[in-house]
Amino acid sequence: MNRPFDITYIWKAVPEILSGLGVTLQFLIGTIVIGGLLGFLATWARISGPKWLRAIVHGYIWIIRCTPSIVMMFLVFYGLPEVLLGAFDIDINSWNRLNFVVIALSLLFSAPCSEIMRSAYLAVAKVQREAALSIGLTEAQAFRRIVLPQALVSALPNLGNSFILLMKEGALAYTIGIVDIMGKGQLIIARNFGGYSIETYIALAAIYWLLTLAIEKAFKLAEDKLSAGKQPLRAA
Repeated sequence: MNRPFDITYIWKAVPEILSGLGVTLQFLIGTIVIGGLLGFLATWARISGPKWLRAIVHGYIWIIRCTPSIVMMFLVFYGLPEVLLGAFDIDINSWNRLNFVVIALSLLFSAPCSEIMRSAYLAVAKVQREAALSIGLTEAQAFRRIVLPQALVSALPNLGNSFILLMKEGALAYTIGIVDIMGKGQLIIARNFGGYSIETYIALAAIYWLLTLAIEKAFKLAEDKLSAGKQPLRAA
């Protein structure tokens, strides 16, 4: 039986959907940490690694960027346990499903993160590093005090966009049984035998919209803070 559209159900669904926000934040934070680390290592390999390593990392980034999110999610969830069990006799089938989501999203996030980091680093003129070394700074100090702040300012807008995309890709976690905010929405629809689906999806869209605004605001504040008072170093 068709139900009439009930706008009041949107507000009724919001509290239950938000009860899954903690799970969403868990895998997003885990993905940012692990994916960011993988991206940093890939950036180092592309810039400073030997030729053979640069070729391997270039291939890795190309493959990851060409892989759809849902395919990566299923490859990690269904394929990784089979590979580890068959090749190394390691059984990870008892792992929390959240771990598979973090692995899949970290791989997906690492590729664009690496390209953003690499382009931001290369955008800082080499004369900046040379000027820092000329006034007595070590390589590590020159990177931390001169190169890194300028590179971060260049990278933050694109990192913010990648983070927003990551959050939206995370909505696919419900396909392997994760009850995040998207999973909560699906449970509401299933409990109503397909009813109130439009209202529930509108509530979900509003929540994702507000989360996107919050992320954009946070990255804008970080960009403004890093930009304030940061002037390029000039050699004497």
